[in-house]
Amino acid sequence: MAGLVDHLEGYLGEVEVGWSKDADGEKLSFQVVRFSPDAFPGYVVFSTLGLSSSALASRRSGVPIRHEFMMMLPERLRDGPVPGLLQQVGLEVLASKSALLRGDVLGPRGPLFAMSEMEALYAAIPVYMPDGFGQWEDIVIVWLVPISRAEAEFVSSRGWPLFEERLIDVDPDLTDVDRVSMFV
Repeated sequence: MAGLVDHLEGYLGEVEVGWSKDADGEKLSFQVVRFSPDAFPGYVVFSTLGLSSSALASRRSGVPIRHEFMMMLPERLRDGPVPGLLQQVGLEVLASKSALLRGDVLGPRGPLFAMSEMEALYAAIPVYMPDGFGQWEDIVIVWLVPISRAEAEFVSSRGWPLFEERLIDVDPDLTDVDRVSMFV
């Protein structure tokens, strides 16, 4: 795990704090960590750590996939609900025994953040990060991007390739949980 920590810290800054217990005080099989704001001023980055200890099957190929999740959000969410959100996603994925694949959507399940239209999470390649960040050894780092209900419905009905084409055309700030949905 030390090598993975070094990889993450090399791109995201030093681990500032971590959570290894859920809201009920139960020890989890993985942690959620928050990184120092030095690498990305104005933003806060969270990641799971240790989720990759469990290989999860790809629904498409059956191939085992090990991954960690990361989120990059406005600095004001530094002390917000993100650790609990990542814990919930990690536990759900472990329980399902299925890896999250590019284009998967979790939700919608209601607003993820106060006063936000974002109700779901989209599994993406971490394109806001430098090349080399998204994979370490055989571990894939999945960027969980908050999306609106309408965006989640678009992915469901039209597919993730068209959704990502739309992202390229519109170029919204995917770290902004207060952004307006691309679809109304």
